[in-house]
Amino acid sequence: MYARVSTEVIDAVDVLARVGSEQDGASLLFLGVVRNHADERPVSGMRYDAYEEMASEVLRAIAEEAAQTLGTDRVAVVHRFGELAVGEVSVAVAVSSPHRAESYEASRYVIEEIKKRLPVWKKEHYTDGESTWVEGQIPPVTTGSEA
Repeated sequence: MYARVSTEVIDAVDVLARVGSEQDGASLLFLGVVRNHADERPVSGMRYDAYEEMASEVLRAIAEEAAQTLGTDRVAVVHRFGELAVGEVSVAVAVSSPHRAESYEASRYVIEEIKKRLPVWKKEHYTDGESTWVEGQIPPVTTGSEA
C-alpha cells in the first residue's frame, strides 16, 4: 500500500509499478488530468493547495480502507498540489487484484473518497485571466463517540 501527496510531477508508470503480483489478473490505473475547460469556460491551468500533513494522513486512510475492501495491500495513490498546466496529472490511483471487479471497485472508492474527504483546495485559472476557487464538498464532522 502506498499513498502520498507531493508537489512533484506524478510518474504514472511508477505508480502502476507499485501494484501487481503474479496472483493478480487485473491491474488498473486511473489518472485525473487537468482539462482545458470547466463549466463551459476555457481553463489555462489550476492550483491545488493542501494541508499537507493532514492530506497525507487522510490519503493513507483512504488507501487503507480500499485495501481492506479489496482484500489486498496492492493500492497506490498519489495526489499532486501546486500549479498544474492543462494536461498534467493531478491524481493517480493504481490497484491490482485477482479479478477486475475488485480493482474497479477499489479504484472508484479511492477517487470518490478523495473528492469527499481530502483537504485539498482547487483554484481554476481561466484563459481570460480570472481565477476562481472551486466549491468542494464539506466532509462530515465526527465526534469521538462516532469513531
